[in-house]
Amino acid sequence: MHDIVEFLHRRPPFDELDEEAREELAQTVEVEYFPAGTTIFRQGERPREHARIVRRGTVELIDRGRVLDVLGEGELFGHPSMLSGLPTGFEARAGEDALCYRLPAEEVVPLLTRPPGLRFVARSLLSRPKPGREPAPEGLDLARQPVARLARRQPVVCEPSRSVREVARRMAQEGASSALIRVPEGRFGIFTDRDLRVRVVADGTPVDAPVSEAMSFPAFSVGPERVAADVLLEMLDRGIRHVPVISSRGEVLGMLDDAGLLASEARTPFALRRAIDDAGDAAELRRGASRLQPTIVSLHDSEVAPAQIAAIISVVVDALTRRLIELVTGELGAPPSPLTWLALGSLGRREGVPSSDVDSALVWEGDDGDEDQRRYMRELGRRVGAELAAASFAADTHGASAAGPSFAHSWEAWRAAIRDAVERPRGEEGLIFISLLLDARAVYATGDAGDVLEELRAAGRRRAVRRLMLRLALAHRPPTGFRRLRDPPRDLVVEHSGEHRGQLDIKRAGLLPIVDIARFA
Repeated sequence: MHDIVEFLHRRPPFDELDEEAREELAQTVEVEYFPAGTTIFRQGERPREHARIVRRGTVELIDRGRVLDVLGEGELFGHPSMLSGLPTGFEARAGEDALCYRLPAEEVVPLLTRPPGLRFVARSLLSRPKPGREPAPEGLDLARQPVARLARRQPVVCEPSRSVREVARRMAQEGASSALIRVPEGRFGIFTDRDLRVRVVADGTPVDAPVSEAMSFPAFSVGPERVAADVLLEMLDRGIRHVPVISSRGEVLGMLDDAGLLASEARTPFALRRAIDDAGDAAELRRGASRLQPTIVSLHDSEVAPAQIAAIISVVVDALTRRLIELVTGELGAPPSPLTWLALGSLGRREGVPSSDVDSALVWEGDDGDEDQRRYMRELGRRVGAELAAASFAADTHGASAAGPSFAHSWEAWRAAIRDAVERPRGEEGLIFISLLLDARAVYATGDAGDVLEELRAAGRRRAVRRLMLRLALAHRPPTGFRRLRDPPRDLVVEHSGEHRGQLDIKRAGLLPIVDIARFA
């Protein structure tokens, strides 16, 4: 263990810990060995529950087969997914024989959310190459946002003749941690909480002295077109926490601070996940979930990739579902048997959109005929479904819901239903049933309630099922009409006849054909 403590002592962000804290962390470390070429985790896998640091050798970060970065001794990886709760944005593979230290999330997250840890996270995320053309969901793409989009708060602006006391009082009244001091020739100084502590409290500058005697001058400022990621790194290099955004004409457009920029980098995963995880009752959960839709709009305005937004929506709905199950089972009492809650459909594929309904299923271990057990599970499904609907995530209107009788069964009943659908496929209804389960993903589980996909693996050997799935994949008729748009100029393919003539149904005409082909494959 002494070797691990010494190693962590030399590596950020662990070098910020005191000796006792490093020794406690070292006791939780697991040593792992990966021969060259071994995949440590794949791109798009479930969120990490550990971070790893390279002890010896190298680890490659790979985006769709392309090596983007090679990590060496002392470099941390896996932490973006661990912090955000989103799927992994890269594949991690041992480039050479690699020895790694694995660190549990419960030990690392508190460290990385303190100021020194935030600085480390900023540098590691912003200096690392981004995945290909469609950014992976490791956080929001701060690198592409101009600071004008983020500097929304108008700072306190004072004249240099104002006293330190007056400026500090205005800062307190407006809840600001800094003030801009306007000096001649269109230039600015800045007075911050740190200046108040160091120059007034520690160094003894009188509180009745002009603020010009305690301010920092000149204030480092940026123009509105600067990229936020570059500005954050420059702030870290300069050791400053506040940067005014000033136009070419000298107008003050707003104030940036390091905490706000880091919150922008991972606003949705951190803020929404924390609000949901900390909710003490259903009302708090609804308030937390209500922040999702405005955040989606801001992500869209920031040109975040649609696939990334869809993954964030799915992660938030997952977190909401898990917390609701915890709250409901807390009221109903412990489940009478192990259970698994499944996400189906678009949320199961992590392709949720704002209009997605919630397709779900409930599986439990035990006898499907046990009335007490069924009553508990039905009440669980009903109450979780009702609260999801109250939070604007309505259940599937066609009955594919854990709140309904068709998608809540014991494992044995599920197995019998799947086996029947596979062995005797009966047209569209059976195919919809199989298709929904092909998208299934476990969101919450206690114990081992069985794998509902176990029986589906036999479907690929059934010619009748394959034939029907292929027919479904080929049944879609893409729209063939055209409509010319003027702004921006482009053509849209629309329905050329029928009740939807002249309209474009993105889901039916664009997404479903691709999804059905993928299901068949």
